[in-house]
Amino acid sequence: MADAEVNNPTGLQTTKEQDEERLAELGYKQELKRNWSLLHNFGVSFSIISVITGITTLFEYGLSTGGPAVMSVGWIVVCFFTMFVALGMAEIVSAIPTSGGPYFWAAILAPDDKSAFAAWVTGWFNLLGQVAVTTGISFGCANLISTTATVQSNYSPTPGKTIGIYAALLISHGVLNSFGVKLLRYLNNVSVVLHSIGVTSFAIAILSKAPTHQPAKFVFATFYDGTGDPGWSVRASPAYVAIAGLLMSAYTITGYDASAHLSEETQNASWNAPIGVLMSVGASAVFGFFLILSLLFSIQNFEKTVDSDVEQPVVQILIDIFGEKGAIALMTLVILCVWHAGLFSMTSNSRMMFGFSRDGGLPHLFTHVDARFQSPIRTIWLAATLSFLLAIPSLGSEVAFAAATSIATIGLYISYGLPILVGLLYPGNFKKGPFNLRFASRIVALVAVCYVFFLTIILCLPQQNPVDSQTLNYTPVAVGIVALWAFGSWFLWARRWFTGPIRQIEAERIGISVTEPGALEQAEAEGKLNGKVSVNASS
Repeated sequence: MADAEVNNPTGLQTTKEQDEERLAELGYKQELKRNWSLLHNFGVSFSIISVITGITTLFEYGLSTGGPAVMSVGWIVVCFFTMFVALGMAEIVSAIPTSGGPYFWAAILAPDDKSAFAAWVTGWFNLLGQVAVTTGISFGCANLISTTATVQSNYSPTPGKTIGIYAALLISHGVLNSFGVKLLRYLNNVSVVLHSIGVTSFAIAILSKAPTHQPAKFVFATFYDGTGDPGWSVRASPAYVAIAGLLMSAYTITGYDASAHLSEETQNASWNAPIGVLMSVGASAVFGFFLILSLLFSIQNFEKTVDSDVEQPVVQILIDIFGEKGAIALMTLVILCVWHAGLFSMTSNSRMMFGFSRDGGLPHLFTHVDARFQSPIRTIWLAATLSFLLAIPSLGSEVAFAAATSIATIGLYISYGLPILVGLLYPGNFKKGPFNLRFASRIVALVAVCYVFFLTIILCLPQQNPVDSQTLNYTPVAVGIVALWAFGSWFLWARRWFTGPIRQIEAERIGISVTEPGALEQAEAEGKLNGKVSVNASS
């Protein structure tokens, strides 16, 4: 005690001590290294959202599914409603700053008799979304590398070659996340620069160098249906195509829950984590809109761009403006941005899995944190493995990438929406943190939940006509399997032992080993632990 007084003569708690005390109140000890600032926290989410990743990799999808009008106006609409989800998430993470994120929030906000069930279902949907978004980003990067390699060369991409590039990217991300934790902070700074100054310079260069520019009517009012012959605008309606075309925008603005998953590594997390969520969404909305407009205004020949020989409209736009050598140089910048996004997506992914396994949602094997590197190495490689497996259907499906991005969007947004819904239904359990929406809280939550429901429905719809084995949108299948697993496993066996978030601090104080399999379950059965933590901060 005397030493503590010498080191802190004022007797006031440091920010780090306050963070660790708050984490202890939520039932956990500080295991991960807490050295991330607001900028670092924002940077990870901003990098994972990576507007240049979503827009570039799905630009072809956007042009053929609604065209420029849906891409430009749809971006505004999606960003507007996404901000409601971000506000709801920010308010929750301010009160509950733990690496578990959405599944932990659901457990805290639900009544005691529904807490474990809410955590279990939310956790599995978040895991699905986390894995799928890592797949979408890194597999998109592999596709960009394959496409760029065809410019000025005889390289011929195949699904097998692309999968090989994808595997190499996942390995590079896994190695850096495992052994380069200190390096991640510096790479995060590089990523923020690339995604802000780099993307801005990229967009300005395109606009300034383009020989001609499309009129505003083309960018904001041109509808195009390339979903088949006939397209869905004929078989269904233009509105159907426009709704399906929102995927590009909806997928791009995902992953901002990374600020929550990194809250146990963030200083002053109750304030910096929610601000990190909002900053990342707001900045991405602005940068993304500017990037979309720069590309659409700079299209030289719409038909040639849609049916490009290189099969990537962004590459075609760059070739038309800068020539082949200039296009390769600028695509290298794009690929660097996407690589960084994939790197930090795996960071967020592994932290979520670490938190979920710590609470019993995954096998106890994955709770291990390497003492030397202070990183959850086992969940890092679990994330890499699952992400690779999710891309295997690309070997035999023309729409595999679009399906992977739909799965990511649905999985993440369901996991975002469930705790917001629980907080809306049981407001008495929601004790607000420093970031408080006050009277607007319930209105924001209602709009957010409705938007998540809307996205879940539209992203399961067929995207190409006719629907066959090559064009089947397997999103409902993947989401359905996870839903069946989450609900089926709960009612068959998980409800007998899964109790939701585990109070490590409380367990250790009464002599229970949190590393011994079954010890916590036995303690809870004997009434030594209640299995649920409290959101209330001590006074």
